[in-house]
Amino acid sequence: MIERLRERLTTLAAIDAIAGQEGPLVRYLHGALGDVCDEIEVDAVGNLYAVRRGALQGPTVMIAAHTDEIGMLVKGVDANGFIRFELVGGVIASTLPARLVRVAGHLGVIGMKSGHYQSPEERSRVPSHVEMTIDIGAHSAARVAELGIDVGAPITFVSEVVSFGADAPLVAGKAIDNRLGCAVLWEVLSAGPPPAGTLVAVFTSQEEVGLKGAGIAAERIRPDLGIALDTMPSGDTPDMRFDRDLNVAIGAGPALQVLAGPGGRAFLIAPSVKRYLQRTAARIGVPLQLNAFTGGSNDAATIAWSGLGVPAASICLPRRYSHSPLEVADLRDAEASVRLLRAVVDDMAALPGFGFLDEA
Repeated sequence: MIERLRERLTTLAAIDAIAGQEGPLVRYLHGALGDVCDEIEVDAVGNLYAVRRGALQGPTVMIAAHTDEIGMLVKGVDANGFIRFELVGGVIASTLPARLVRVAGHLGVIGMKSGHYQSPEERSRVPSHVEMTIDIGAHSAARVAELGIDVGAPITFVSEVVSFGADAPLVAGKAIDNRLGCAVLWEVLSAGPPPAGTLVAVFTSQEEVGLKGAGIAAERIRPDLGIALDTMPSGDTPDMRFDRDLNVAIGAGPALQVLAGPGGRAFLIAPSVKRYLQRTAARIGVPLQLNAFTGGSNDAATIAWSGLGVPAASICLPRRYSHSPLEVADLRDAEASVRLLRAVVDDMAALPGFGFLDEA
């Protein structure tokens, strides 16, 4: 399974799809999943719904993995063909200078002032993205236009997924957030329908810019259980305190967020959902990293508060160097996440009701 996950991740990450322009990836998934599902559909905002129905009546479980990646878009072009850009999602300015990018399919370089002419102050300062330009080797604005590049054209990092690791099956590259989640969800779908009920795998849009697509999807599906399948930062690098900042490590299994956002303002898991996933993970021998994540949120937040409310959870794949052009993940965590999610799917006939006052 690990090799299949690696191949799928590599394929999906190579497809450029910033938030709001997920079309190329959604189009690919629509073709790849068509023979796997009972129904497949794309809505007006770019959510892809892949449905597998069991032989018996039963509950509906929605698993969501977002398709969009962080990136940039063209804001303007100067007379000499240099491109100004705006950020889309949580791009970090310090990762940008001298970076290779693709602008609407054309290679380019985010420029920087020649190191020989940078003052000591300039060398120690991170410039704002509004000071930067992209050089695509075009000599005029007219030439840029001839290449089909206009305001709003997508810009993505060029950083293909590579395998490395002396002690573990690690991968590094751009868009691991959340193409690894998409690869896991693809694997879950391919393993077969549930014995009862309906599994709706939703490849959601615009998570990186406000968790937008998942709310619409959950409102449409009204599932009995909603799970956001995403990646999240790890706390196992020298610049993090595992015991203070974030007790999540790559290679230690999927992470279950009990809290997301400062003060839990984004998401707080229902105790009944937490207990159910803990029991399921223990039953199949998958380690589950419980954590309180104050650094952000994911689609679970909008799923939980859609419609009249949905029991929801956030199952995450740990990754190092988050929101950079070169994120790192352990494929063993992806494999363990497939096992956990398939256990949920295979047990849908006995899915509990997750009542607010339930003790078990």
